[in-house]
Order: sequence, then C-alpha cells, then structure tokens
Amino acid sequence: MPHPVPLIGISTYLEPGARWGVWHKPAALLPSGYHRMVQRSGAHAVLLPPDGDPGSADALVRRLDGVITAGGPDVDPGRYGAERDPRTGPAYPERDSWEIALTGAAIEQGKPLLGICRGMQILNVAFGGTLVQHMDGHRGAADGVFTSHPVKPVPGTLLERVLPEPVDVPTYHHQSVADTGAGLVPSAYAEDGTVEALELPDADGFVLAVQWHPEEGDDLRLTEALVEAAVGAAVSGARGSA
Repeated sequence: MPHPVPLIGISTYLEPGARWGVWHKPAALLPSGYHRMVQRSGAHAVLLPPDGDPGSADALVRRLDGVITAGGPDVDPGRYGAERDPRTGPAYPERDSWEIALTGAAIEQGKPLLGICRGMQILNVAFGGTLVQHMDGHRGAADGVFTSHPVKPVPGTLLERVLPEPVDVPTYHHQSVADTGAGLVPSAYAEDGTVEALELPDADGFVLAVQWHPEEGDDLRLTEALVEAAVGAAVSGARGSA
C-alpha cells in the first residue's frame, strides 16, 4: 500500500490589520513559502492560527503527523526572565503561548517538529533558554530584505545527517540563542559563532530547529526530512482522532 500523505501543521501570525482587496481586517496569515515548501516536500499543509486556549494544542497535534513553528515577531523577553531591550519588538502573548504549547505537545507525543527562526527561539525558551535581544549582521540592509550567510553543521548531529556540508542559507533575524535550554544541543553555527540550529537528542522522534528561513530558498532537505519522519508517524498510526 502507498504511504499516507502526512498532514503538517504550520503556526501562523495573528495580525490586527491585514490588507487584501478592499478589506483591512484582523487576519491569521502566513507567507506562502511555508505551505508551498511543505507541499513540494510531499505533504499536506494545514495552517494553525493562535488559539486562545493553549490547552487545545494537545488534541490538535494528535490529529497531525508533524508540526512547523514558523518565523515571526520577537518572543516576549518576560518569557525568559529578561528586561525588554528597547530594540525588541512588541509582545504577542497569545502567539507565544500557543507556539510553546504546540512545541510541547509535538515533543510529548513524538510528532516530528521543525522550528524556523522564531520557532527555534520558541523551542529554546520553552526549555528554559534565553535569547540575545539584538544583534547585527543577520538580515539585509533594509526592513523586509533577506540576506544570506554560510552555516556549518556540527558533526554527529541530526542536522548534519540532513545537511552534511556547510550551506549558504537565507536569513533575517536580529535575535539569537544566548543560554541554551536544558537538553537542547546546538547543531550548526554561523561564522561569527551565532547558534544557527538546535535539536533535542533525547526526544522520541525528530526535533530540529533552524535560525534561518528555508522557505525563502530552494533547498527542501529540511522539510523532506520532516516529511519522511512524519510518514513514519502516519504509518505507525500515531495520528489520533481527538
């Protein structure tokens, strides 16, 4: 029998005033690169807007085969016990709570998890880590402009198995990992020493997060690895019927 097509959930923004056509209204949205990347990697994509009840994440994740926590605004520094730097963006407490809950549910259930940019920072904060609130050199010369730089995988890690050689990656961030969360292991670095990937070696399954934006490039190896792991979850009947 053919493998079932995995169902991958992707977290989204919740914006107070998005514009489309004649409308200017609150909206849950996500750049199309995310769902297209998942679809090109052989899975179905489902968008997961923030839920006012983070407790619902457990039942939702049981119906999925994998989770991607997407890029987005800065994590509230109060989440890791820091005072707000004036260069840190506004807080989005509902999204923080929701993505921390999605992250925890995926790991607890052994569902494959891929964090992207903010998603990596959420993973680190969820495990008690802290963030550098501002750094230079990892985004373009203007707002909304991506840049690229090389990252080097750490030998022996999950990331190295997926990306066995140094690669140039699309990047746009001004925050980064400071103290690594308990149990997490850095699995790639930029040339300036910035942590560019984290993973959880003791997890029951695929838990990987990267600081860059694979959805802005053509390299599908990260999402193909996620989907391969999700196929295993679907075949084994891990998807529930909450």
